This record gives sequence, structure tokens and C-alpha cells, in this order.
Amino acid sequence: MFPLFRPIPRLAPVVRSLAVATLLGTTFLAGSLGPVAAQAPAQKPPAAAAATSNKPESVEQRITTLKTALKITPDQEAKWGTVATAMRDNATAMDKLVQAKRAIAPASMTAVDDLNTYEEFTKVRLDGLKNLTSAFKSLYNSMPADQQKNADQVFMTFGSAPAHG
Repeated sequence: MFPLFRPIPRLAPVVRSLAVATLLGTTFLAGSLGPVAAQAPAQKPPAAAAATSNKPESVEQRITTLKTALKITPDQEAKWGTVATAMRDNATAMDKLVQAKRAIAPASMTAVDDLNTYEEFTKVRLDGLKNLTSAFKSLYNSMPADQQKNADQVFMTFGSAPAHG
């Protein structure tokens, strides 16, 4: 049996679906990047992970933390607003899908239903990432070079544990 589909004891089907969808999405994305993926780290950049995360912290906390780290100026508020809206919309879409899937009795799901669920979660994440990337690209392109350099660094290190020195 392929280890990815081994039953995971004590996990609700929705949680299992989220875990597998994330794993499959990462696998398919890495495979489609070809040589670029071989040069990239195994995980997505920490800021991208934080911006698209389903962690217990609120989306508002992630928005505030990212805004501060990126040093958004008053002149950039409008473009930042589209980034924040994309992050909120992504969280809302994922929450809506999670709630819909929780309403389905696990015993009534077939293997095909499970795969369709993985596909739905992956699609919601991909659509959200596309929207976030579009909004962020506009903001990033409006930043001066030093702020872009800061943003590059933030996305490399955002959410990482501080180094102990």
C-alpha cells in the first residue's frame, strides 16, 4: 500500500484530508518546478507559509505581523489592503471548505470521495496563493529597492525561530 494513504488513527477525515492535500500539493508543485525545485529549500518560504497558513493564530495576527515586518508605509496602505484582503479571503475560503467537509459523515466517504476532498483543498489553496501572489506582486513592484530587499529577507526568514547566539 502506498504510505500516503495508510489510515491515520484518531484523526478526523477532514484533518487527514488537509494533511494529504498539503502534501500532495507540495509534491505536485515541486514536481512542476523541475530544476528550480532542486535548488529550492524543501519547504516553502516562511513568509509564504505564514501568509497561507492554517495555524491557530488568527489571520489578523499574521496580517499585522507581516505588515510590520515589511515596513509598509502610509503611501502603500492601499496596495497593502489588497494583500490583507487576499489573506482574509483565503482564510475564509479554507474555513468554509473545512466546515462543509466536517458536515459529511466519515463513514459515508469512499476512497474516491477522499481523493476529491484532497483535490478541493488543494484547489482552494492554489487559488488563494494565486490571488495573494497577484496582490503582493503589485505591492512589491511599488516598493523602493531597499524595501524590496527587506521583503526578500522577510520572506526568507518570516516565522523562523530566532537564532540563539
